[in-house]
Formats: sequence, C-alpha cells, structure tokens
Amino acid sequence: MTIAAAVNENVANISNYLIYSAMAVYTLAFLAHIAEWVFGSRSKVARTSAALAAPDSAPAASAVAVTVKQGGGTATLARPKVVTRATSSERGFADGPGAAGGTEQGDLYGRIAISLTVLAWALHVGAVVARAISVQRAPWGNMYEFSTTFGASAVTAYVVLLALGKKVRWIGLFLTTTVLLDLGLAVSVLYTDSDQLVPALHSYWLWIHVSCAIISGAVFYLGAVATLLYLFRDRYETVVMAGGKNEGVWAHIMYRLPAAATLDKFAYRVNAMVFPLWTFTIIAGAIWAEAAWGRYWGWDPKETWSFITWVVYAAYLHARATAGWKGRKAAYLALLAFACFLFNYYGVNIFITGKHSYAGV
Repeated sequence: MTIAAAVNENVANISNYLIYSAMAVYTLAFLAHIAEWVFGSRSKVARTSAALAAPDSAPAASAVAVTVKQGGGTATLARPKVVTRATSSERGFADGPGAAGGTEQGDLYGRIAISLTVLAWALHVGAVVARAISVQRAPWGNMYEFSTTFGASAVTAYVVLLALGKKVRWIGLFLTTTVLLDLGLAVSVLYTDSDQLVPALHSYWLWIHVSCAIISGAVFYLGAVATLLYLFRDRYETVVMAGGKNEGVWAHIMYRLPAAATLDKFAYRVNAMVFPLWTFTIIAGAIWAEAAWGRYWGWDPKETWSFITWVVYAAYLHARATAGWKGRKAAYLALLAFACFLFNYYGVNIFITGKHSYAGV
C-alpha cells in the first residue's frame, strides 16, 4: 500500500506567492501590449499605408473599363470583366506589420511587453513546479492546478514560437488577457489547498493523460485565438475590397494583423498538429479507466464530451482536407470545437456529476 507523502506547507505558500507575482507581472505586460497597439495605431505610417493593404485588383481601386472597338465601321462594346467576391486566400493582402509596426515608441512598448511576459511566465512555471514539490506529485490533480498549469502551457507555447523566430507577437495582448482571467478564476473560485489525491489518481497515467490534455488545450487555445482574429480581419478585408472606409483606430488595428489567409492557415496548422495528441489523450484516458475502474469506456460525462470535442475537431480537419472548406465556415466549426473543449473542462467539472468529479473544485 502506498503511503501518501505529507504536504509541505511552506513550499505550497511559495507557490501561491509566485502565482500572485506572476499575475502582477502579466498585468504590466498587458498594459505594455495595450500601449504597443495604441501607439502603433496612431503612427503616420499606419494612417498612410493602411490603404496599401488592399490589392491593386480590388473593386474599389478602379472601375471596370469599357472599351470601344471599331470593326467594319460598326462600333462594338467589349464584354466587361465580371468581378466576384474573392476568398481570403485569393485576395492578395499582405500581412500587417504587427502590433508595434510603424513607430519606434510602439516597438519599444512591444519589446517591454514581451520581456514582461517572459518574466511572468518564469514566475508562473515556478509556481506550478513549487506546487508539485509541495505534494510530491503531478501538479494537476484538481481544477485549480489544471487551470494554472494550462495557462503556463499556453504561454510556454507562445514563448517557444517567439524563440523559433515566428512572427506571433500579435498574440501577446490576447494571451495575457486570457491568462489573467484564467488565473483570476483559479485563485478566486477554483482554489484548492495543497493535498494528496484519492487512491484512484495515484498512477503514472496522471502524468501522461492529464499532461497531454493540458498541452492539447493550450495549443487549441492558440488556434482559437487565431481563428477569432481571422473572422475580424476577414471582415476588414471584405470592407476594404468593397471600397469601404479604411480609417480609424479599429481599421488600423485590423491592418496590423496578419492577413486573413495567414491567420486561417496558422489556425489550421496548429489544430492539425495537436489533434493526434488529443487523440492519444482520449486513448490514454481509456487505458487508465480500465486500470482504475475495470472498464475502458463508460460514457461518463467527461469521456462523452472529450469524444464530442474530438469529433468536432475531426470534422473541422476533414472538411478542410477533403471538402475544401476554408474561411468563415471552417472558422465557425473550429470555434465550436474549442467551445466543446472549454465546456468539457468547466461545464462538466462544475455542473455535471460524474466519476471525474472527485478531482474537486
């Protein structure tokens, strides 16, 4: 029989302090990102170059020319070119310069924001590690621990992309906002004191199954952010192509984002990349269920919604690969899939009773 290790209260308190410290630094990073977008949007470059975002072939750029040809003394009109609404991948819009493009001051705030985000991430990861040390187990045995680790994983994915030289600085504002909300909910509503787990959770599958779920959710989150921003950018490009007004702070912010086609491609790639890991997460959970409860699958609410999430993401990827779905229809399906993931975590754990409810709130 395994004897549970005692909880180290001192280290548990250190973990709590680190979480609050990370929240404070994330707040500063959030404010720096706000300054980055605001000062970038006010630049002369933004006001003058936003019009260049539209391709030369946009309907608003020039009217369709009607030529007159002389043939045998009879004037004939050439057939006018029919202009149809292009998809985001056919518009030819260039990627925006990012949040800080346009002014040195805006870029300075952007660099400060990234530095603060990395510092907050280090404090955040330290809090998760301290929590694990305090109980000598995986630090995701309840909703509080899962939430804090989930946020740390999302920021880790962002930091890794930055370290690899990917142009994803535009995610920073939205990431710090949601991580602050996630941690605020964790410490105010979901908080649980450091403690040992019920016997069924004392398994190496806790490290494998739940860690895969956390990583999958973190990457799905990045895909959801890109998908949501795609919808706004796509609307902006449609307005520009139709000759609509291209001025104001909102238009300049939309201009600075990557092109709709780029956002759509980014969302598809990250979702496709992590989908096999989510598949393995469900399989690992079934194997663990057989060891703990004597059956692989019992249609427990958590199992059911994990499968529903898998089905919706599979439908999204299948539609993109076979039916040629791109653009807004695919984006709505991707957001529905992520909504299923969120409900599987918050809705099922809080409002629905099942075998997974012993993890606690």
